[in-house]
Amino acid sequence: MAQASRKLNFMIKNEVAVELETFVPQGQRSKLVNNAIVKELALFRRNALTERLMALRNKTPILSTDEIVEAVNHDRQRG
Repeated sequence: MAQASRKLNFMIKNEVAVELETFVPQGQRSKLVNNAIVKELALFRRNALTERLMALRNKTPILSTDEIVEAVNHDRQRG
């Protein structure tokens, strides 16, 4: 089954449009743009998650290796 699509209206630089029309066949342009947006959105998500993890890291205490091993072993014993 084909995935639903939406038509969006946005602006791109003229130079980008010329290259897109020059190098990408007409039937493949939407797919190329969609794939590029998917990659950029993944980067935005990764950056947002990294910021959240860094904020959590700054709030949590620093543990030694021994403390981490002890906590893991304790969790394993609980089942």
